[in-house]
Amino acid sequence: MRSDLPPSAPQHRFGTPEHHDFLVEDARRQFSFFKASLRPEGGFYVLGHDGTPLGSNVQELHTTTRLTHSYVLGKLAGAAGCEAVIEAGIDYLWHHHRDPDHGGYLWAVKGGKVHDARKLAYGHVFVLLAGASAKLAGHPDADRLIHDVTETLERRFWEDDAGLFADEWNRDWSPFSTYRGMNANMHAVEALLTAYEATGWDQYLVKAGRILAFFIGRIAPSEGWRLPEHYTADWQVDWTYSGNPMFRPAGTTPGHSFELARLLLQYWDLRGRPDDGSRDAAWALTERALMDGWDADRGGVYYTLGLDGAPAIRARYWWPVTEAIGVLASFLKLGGTEEQSEWYSRLWRFADASFIDHQRGGWYPEVDEQGQPTTTQFSGKPDIYHAVQACLYPLTPRLSRMATDLDGVLAR
Repeated sequence: MRSDLPPSAPQHRFGTPEHHDFLVEDARRQFSFFKASLRPEGGFYVLGHDGTPLGSNVQELHTTTRLTHSYVLGKLAGAAGCEAVIEAGIDYLWHHHRDPDHGGYLWAVKGGKVHDARKLAYGHVFVLLAGASAKLAGHPDADRLIHDVTETLERRFWEDDAGLFADEWNRDWSPFSTYRGMNANMHAVEALLTAYEATGWDQYLVKAGRILAFFIGRIAPSEGWRLPEHYTADWQVDWTYSGNPMFRPAGTTPGHSFELARLLLQYWDLRGRPDDGSRDAAWALTERALMDGWDADRGGVYYTLGLDGAPAIRARYWWPVTEAIGVLASFLKLGGTEEQSEWYSRLWRFADASFIDHQRGGWYPEVDEQGQPTTTQFSGKPDIYHAVQACLYPLTPRLSRMATDLDGVLAR
């Protein structure tokens, strides 16, 4: 950490009244901006930088689920007008993404017809997240969705010997590939913990713990607290894998280390904070990702790193910054250190200057060499999910049960 940085402005410092107001204002702008995602005939648009719908009418499962989950949080936080988005999302999940012929949920729908019929664990765990969040808000169809997707995850994806989820199948559940990955399992932890918070069913907490034990208890310490993304069918690290450079890039992704570290702290909190080293492990993972991933010259977090921690894809996206904010907020809720406080403020300074659209709402998803919004990888503003949680999570007092702690914090 540099010692010659200027002091943080109050609006970027955890726990100040100015920071509280800064977070509330940005969250309100985000919820207002993304209401335009509603498609009159059902489902959602993806929005351009100016908030107008983009041309494609392909709707992917993670878009439907993340908007639904986010607007449930908005409703619980007291933001106005969230119900229409929630209803559209729950309806589209059940009547369009859900596969009445083979079960499970289709990855993409276009104009009401199947566009991409793959069954992905990544998408299914977000269905569970949306259903669990909806239950916390008292939605009448939440239990139906939770039970349906839980049965599918258990029957089709869960590998009990490994204690992890397989990744992908064809529409009829015939094999699609032998690929195994961290990303779907990381988001599975997020969904399982939220499902546990919503239902109290121990099965969700147990599965989350098994996934965390593999990646943080076994893999991270053996790899210098870096997390390889890709694995073989028998869950050995696949050092040679290089898939889609956006969704399955080679190497490691510091943003995922931040996410998984925060989820470990949430799990630890739900279990009563046992003296089991979880707090230290979460910081080891977070610190390694900050040291490797922070771009000291330009600010922001590199998208990917080589297995030795050297920058690989140097692009700077919004979501790794939001996830670093989330885990550092967790540590600061525990009292934190001066170093953690400075990292938190540094990240917010960068986000405020580079990603937040103060006039229209929402965050730009990527910036170029000069720190200006660009569109090399993303079209428009792809979703609200990462950025709005970066605003909401620091507004709640605990490491877990964010949804129930929001308690109208955005109400006017």
